[in-house]
Amino acid sequence: MATDDDIAFAHKLSDAAGSVILPYFRQRIDVTDKGKGFFDPVTEADKGAERAMRAIIKAERPDDGILGEEYGEEKGTNARRWVLDPVDGTRAFIAGQPMWGTLIALEENERAVMGVIDQPFLKERFIGHDGGTTMTDRSGTRVLAARRCAELSDAVICTTHPFAHFGDAMRAQYRRVEQVARLSRYGGDCYAYALLAMGFIDLVIEADLKRWDVAAIIPIVEGAGGVVSDWQGRPCHAGGAVIASGDLHVHAQALKLLAG
Repeated sequence: MATDDDIAFAHKLSDAAGSVILPYFRQRIDVTDKGKGFFDPVTEADKGAERAMRAIIKAERPDDGILGEEYGEEKGTNARRWVLDPVDGTRAFIAGQPMWGTLIALEENERAVMGVIDQPFLKERFIGHDGGTTMTDRSGTRVLAARRCAELSDAVICTTHPFAHFGDAMRAQYRRVEQVARLSRYGGDCYAYALLAMGFIDLVIEADLKRWDVAAIIPIVEGAGGVVSDWQGRPCHAGGAVIASGDLHVHAQALKLLAG
């Protein structure tokens, strides 16, 4: 369970990451490719933001563990762990598109009890915990609810990139869902899940996600009334092939098509 202090601390981490990241956005910056066989970029914005968050956690929550995309895991002495993805959507980031965000999750005993998607350029922050999700932007804070969508034929679906992230077999599985849906969009990374929580997207289907990609997403989607699972309908706390839906009925229909 996330306490008020945990939530305030998550805001502090988000603010720190954003202050590091924003000076790099839409600037000509150095990009390093850490991929093996595909383009997997990292920038000083990613690294600097994670260093800033880690420093705060070590200073103020020294017993908590940390798992981050850029600097790996540091074990804690209790059952809590902060899971960090400083810039989820680095490809969008270096292309000047605001479809990226900082992901912060607090886990207890390997399960996320709080998740944050922070988009500092748009000044939007999404927080999910204890069965609810809120969005804070320039107009204030409001509670989010995913929209009801009982039929896949009425659904808007999204995946980040069906050619970069799916092999041939998984692309065919995804295509079965896409052919039935009303509308499909590519791109989005973590921001697609924020749009799902806001009620603009009904399904997000991804593959090859890591724990830092999904830990913060799960409380946000579930808090908005949605569901997150792997492509077989099982828990996906560690990542892998993930499907998130705003409605249980359309989730079930999509799972059936993914299974063939």
